[in-house]
Amino acid sequence: MESTTTNNQATTKLSPLKPLSPKQQQLKRQALAFCRQHLRDDKTALFVITGDAGTGKSVVLSSLFNDLQSASQQQPADCLYQTDNHLLVNHPEMLKIYKQIAADFPYLRKKDFAKPTPFINQMAKTQTMADITLVDEAHLLLTKPDRYNQFRQNNQLTEIIKHSHVVILVFDPDQVLKMKSYWNQQMLQQILKTHTHQIYHLDQQFRVAANTSVLHWIDGFAKQRKLLPLPQDSNYDFRIFSDANQLYQTLKQRDRQTHLARLVATADFPYKLDGKTYYVTTNHFKVPWDKNMDPNIPWAERPETINEVGSIYTIQGFDLNYVGVILGSSVSFDPAKKRLLIRPEYYQDHEAFKRRADLTDPKKILQIQQKIILNSINVLMKRGVRGLYLYACDPLLHQALAELS
Repeated sequence: MESTTTNNQATTKLSPLKPLSPKQQQLKRQALAFCRQHLRDDKTALFVITGDAGTGKSVVLSSLFNDLQSASQQQPADCLYQTDNHLLVNHPEMLKIYKQIAADFPYLRKKDFAKPTPFINQMAKTQTMADITLVDEAHLLLTKPDRYNQFRQNNQLTEIIKHSHVVILVFDPDQVLKMKSYWNQQMLQQILKTHTHQIYHLDQQFRVAANTSVLHWIDGFAKQRKLLPLPQDSNYDFRIFSDANQLYQTLKQRDRQTHLARLVATADFPYKLDGKTYYVTTNHFKVPWDKNMDPNIPWAERPETINEVGSIYTIQGFDLNYVGVILGSSVSFDPAKKRLLIRPEYYQDHEAFKRRADLTDPKKILQIQQKIILNSINVLMKRGVRGLYLYACDPLLHQALAELS
């Protein structure tokens, strides 16, 4: 087992120099050719990269952006020479990583990386267009106004398109986490059908080093609400715990051995941004939520955060060696139907469910809320490269999981 943190760093895992698989290399070549072909089109062209969590979408984007900036700055014979290119991500922890990477590569500048709203507002103010805009985690783009964060238009993707000749975006509808950024394939198709576009799907799992039975179990749980038979994989440590403290102690032991083992939870425990300490609590277990975020270092890479519980907002997009997931009260089980019962009324992330004027059907709203909770579970469960530890607070789900063991 590793005894140092060098290979654990997110900057290493997202480095433009990280070797790509043959399919990832093919994707990058195809995206570069698409940029060259459509750079001077009259209408914006869109290149969409799809794939589940852990399929290496961001790694390809990082490598692609480095190649674009290299061509822009040092290849006069290339049509990409002197192009104005940007990489956007609506995720502050991911943005830290990209800016850290920029410091180590000669063709990357920190100012080339931004959140979508500042980019949109600056381009609108100066009435200018970027040549190529890459959007990581495009499923986090806003699909309604958010005046608190200075976004006053209706859809961030359509605004990015207005200010870019070519847009390359990473999209996974199973990672949408808020009502204000609610996306589905139909909404994306409405935008794509009026533009020249290509879609490239990545399907090889690079993060979770487990066999297909483990991946099917996670997908069955987080996407189909099913409890499949417990998978077996001698190379992946998948366990269901009856005691949260035991899970936590096992995870801390893993952190001492390999580093980058972290505890996370669904948003079923109170939390406010008021400077106070809030806790994830269940059955004699009490550990504080993440707080005091470092402006430069991602939460998962700070050694002291083994003493905290992370959320989807601190961990999305990151690799852990081992992840412990506490499932709160919004995730129950229906013994009669033998499937998960998702209860949004117990979900404490009220910002995630903020109402929007274009969604009025109570049944549709409930479906979206349930989907958001399932998406958060999908994100949390697919963080661990080497292992996944689960604990369920709800008595019915706790019992159903115990009966699988």
